[in-house]
Amino acid sequence: MKILCISLGCDKNLVDTEMMLGLLTRDGYTFTDDEQEADIIVINTCCFINDAKEESVNTILEMAELKKTGHLKALIVTGCLAQRYRQEILDEIPEVDGILGTSSYDEICVVLKKALEGEKTLRLMEADRTPEPGGGRILTTGGHYAFLKIAEGCDKHCTYCIIPSLRGRYRSVPMEDLVKEAEGLAEQGVRELILVAQETTLYGVDLYGEKKLPELLHRLAAVDGLYWIRILYCYPEEITEELIDTIASEEKICHYLDIPIQHASDRVLKRMGRRTNQEELREKIRMIRERVPDIALRTTLITGFPGETDEDHEILMEFVNEMEFERLGVFTYSAEEDTPAAEFPDQIPETIKEQRRDEVMELQQEIAFEKSEEMIGRILDVMIEGKLADEPAYVGRTYMDAPNVDGYIFVTSGELFVSGDFVRVRVTGASDYDLTGEVYDEFTE
Repeated sequence: MKILCISLGCDKNLVDTEMMLGLLTRDGYTFTDDEQEADIIVINTCCFINDAKEESVNTILEMAELKKTGHLKALIVTGCLAQRYRQEILDEIPEVDGILGTSSYDEICVVLKKALEGEKTLRLMEADRTPEPGGGRILTTGGHYAFLKIAEGCDKHCTYCIIPSLRGRYRSVPMEDLVKEAEGLAEQGVRELILVAQETTLYGVDLYGEKKLPELLHRLAAVDGLYWIRILYCYPEEITEELIDTIASEEKICHYLDIPIQHASDRVLKRMGRRTNQEELREKIRMIRERVPDIALRTTLITGFPGETDEDHEILMEFVNEMEFERLGVFTYSAEEDTPAAEFPDQIPETIKEQRRDEVMELQQEIAFEKSEEMIGRILDVMIEGKLADEPAYVGRTYMDAPNVDGYIFVTSGELFVSGDFVRVRVTGASDYDLTGEVYDEFTE
């Protein structure tokens, strides 16, 4: 029987999907990317913001139609939307045969077996539960890079965020397990390891009584076969000098840091439940850039948070202009039910949210163009992602670019490369977010 797995939402969700694929493979299932020939469809959903919720619901409804027109025998829904709206899904979409919550993906084979026997099943463990490993993991990223989820859940309870109630308290994965998983991924050919969690900077506090991300990084850097290690989702207030010194000293760790700050107005940050202020953000960014001068800093912002004034927006604009982040993304505020912020007065109209978002992105585009221009003439290591059709050119990424969220470098070369190869490239041109270049040297390894 053939299974189609659809993974929506974040890279942390993708890791759960890959774990389910491993379990299903162990039980003898095969896979397809064609919904028309699928006997079983598993949808791993997201509902972090309204757009993600809408995408998840629409995907479920679209696949449910195949119960009527195709030969689909079972439709399983997993992940955040399933955790949050499990009964509504079963009641309103009768084509769904099984529901798995966020901490229950290791039950996929049990639920699927029952679904194929005609029994609708709801498997919803406590959100704080840690699924049992055991099926291995099937990579869906092409094999040359992989995400390593180092923790689950979150204890921050920002006023706009539903994640703690969907994913439970913060739970670090034991260090030995992570090193073993990294070694296994490297043996499969993974060259870039990307550390993810709801928050990576607190890694180890629950297990070891102190922050252990620097130690984990040192141990991962010792894994043979890995070339790059990238760190995402670092809350600014938890970034220590030890962590930055580790990034500076370990050759394999990319000089790249993802720091979601969300805003720069102290008043808005306080209403968001964030645990920092603008002065602290400035000092942390100064420290990072002082210790790692070529660091690429990425951040995310929210515009239109309840009560955000024109003055708050101008504070944010001024901060973005001064900080000159190398990478930046902006979301409009999404009011999520069961969060404190959804009940705040002074909700902002969508048009104003979008206008403010567009203004920030226009400013960032100017900054990004200037920073891209500054790269011309530099020689960088580049990971090849693929070849352009009918052209002697390749698509690649530099240390400044995480997959799926940042830009690319387009490399001219008549040589033969494959995904995952590293080449040394001289940057010859720039656009807003992407670079162009030519091969400068053979493989850098």
